[in-house]
Amino acid sequence: SKDGMVLTNKHVVLDEAADYTVFTNDGRKFSAKVLARDPLQDLALIKIETEKNIDANGALTQKDFPTVILGDSDKLQIGQTVIAIGNALGEFRNTVSVGVVSGLGRTITASSGDFVETIEDVIQTDAAINKGNSGGPLLNLKGEVIGINTATVLDAQSIGFAIQVNKAKRDIEQVNFSGKIVYPYLGVYYVLVTPNLQEKFKLPVDYGAWVGRNASGNKTDTAVASGSAAQTAGLKRDDIILEINGVKINTDNSLAKLLQKYNPGDKITLKILRDKTEMTLEATLGEREE
Repeated sequence: SKDGMVLTNKHVVLDEAADYTVFTNDGRKFSAKVLARDPLQDLALIKIETEKNIDANGALTQKDFPTVILGDSDKLQIGQTVIAIGNALGEFRNTVSVGVVSGLGRTITASSGDFVETIEDVIQTDAAINKGNSGGPLLNLKGEVIGINTATVLDAQSIGFAIQVNKAKRDIEQVNFSGKIVYPYLGVYYVLVTPNLQEKFKLPVDYGAWVGRNASGNKTDTAVASGSAAQTAGLKRDDIILEINGVKINTDNSLAKLLQKYNPGDKITLKILRDKTEMTLEATLGEREE
């Protein structure tokens, strides 16, 4: 924004004890503070103070920062040309690379030091993304930001990932409105049911969220968080959540992805399977924040 709000990756500003400085292309530098870190996405918003000038009348004025236009990542198509900009390897400033959208809807587990996060629904691109590109824009040919560069596969050739800008828009709106980033919270530990899990455990369905199980199908230490919306609604270990408000849960529409469409306090209807019997439960979503 013109008053100095900057979008970046969470892993770039992860250290809460650090002091952060923003350097501009023309060599200026500004101290920055972290406004909010996204609890689910590798995104963060920081704020830098604008320069103050004295005009001809002796009044104190602020100099606006240049801004970018945020595009619509829902309109992306595989094969369209994209441009990545960043400080490649922390050494080559203003590096521009060009490629295409080579995949959509990817789920990745990214790490940086002790930071590990699973991110759903990201953009895959073959535009060169390196360390130092983190938090930089992925642009379409109109110059609109359609993604935020976040990760690369070190042992691969030209496989990089960016978070869809529409997810960042949600964060920006929330910080402007309430000063923090929050997500709805149901409070279950689960694994998505796949045909392999169905066959291995003789489950009656090949979709849904299996409560209290991990990726191998083994029981988790906790199935339903104490005091959560899930516990209040009556969810139990080994329930399979089939639908949220009539939308089926599967590998393309995970429970976490569907929940992100709602806000804390929203009431949802859960269709579940318990001991081969279908049931309907009502839940009022809690709040998850940084």
